[in-house]
Amino acid sequence: MKSLIKRSVPYLLISTLVLLALPMWAADKSSDEQTLRNAATVLEAMLSSKDIPGSVVAKADCIIILPSVKKFAFGVGGTGGRGPMSCRQGKNFSGRWSAPAMYSIGGASAGFQIGGTASDIILLVMAPTAVDKVLDSKVKIGTDATAAAGPGASAGMTGGADMLTYARTKGLFAGISINGASLDPATDANQRLYGQDLTARQIVTGNTVKPTPAGQALVSLLNSKGPKHSD
Repeated sequence: MKSLIKRSVPYLLISTLVLLALPMWAADKSSDEQTLRNAATVLEAMLSSKDIPGSVVAKADCIIILPSVKKFAFGVGGTGGRGPMSCRQGKNFSGRWSAPAMYSIGGASAGFQIGGTASDIILLVMAPTAVDKVLDSKVKIGTDATAAAGPGASAGMTGGADMLTYARTKGLFAGISINGASLDPATDANQRLYGQDLTARQIVTGNTVKPTPAGQALVSLLNSKGPKHSD
């Protein structure tokens, strides 16, 4: 019995560390607004540094910005983050950028490293079929929608992937992979931001809601940096 308890302790410790490492989501509107402001800061920095080419943004139907996605590992790793998604409005995604809908990213990974990292991740959704999947249900990246690394990509170099991924990483891990992670609308945050129960599709298509102040700043940035959609 003692040996069983002794063997169980490390696993309990690992599980506890992983659970404590995963981020606790904001539970108030002011924190949601801060997430939107952080997303705008990340986007502006990555566009200004040309880490994300404007020519690729011009081809995107939607963009998802996930500031400070956390990944921790102690034998088993967990990933979590939250941020806004905006899509081009109008037929064939040819219009201006929409009010943002909040999304969460989550997933698990196996490994033997000990450490943690925080990454700013931007996903460009390049295919209308992928947009439908992301708006209508939980999407597992790499299974329901294909993803390819985006840095250095230029117009015509998307490789047919549903999404292009860009990341700035700080911490103990050398790189980041989001294959196997899942994207899911953050219903609670969207309800707080807009004061009503809305789907992500209702938020980003049409004129159902107006952006909050922080959301408007993000939309204005998108419209200034990528006002026109290119094929």
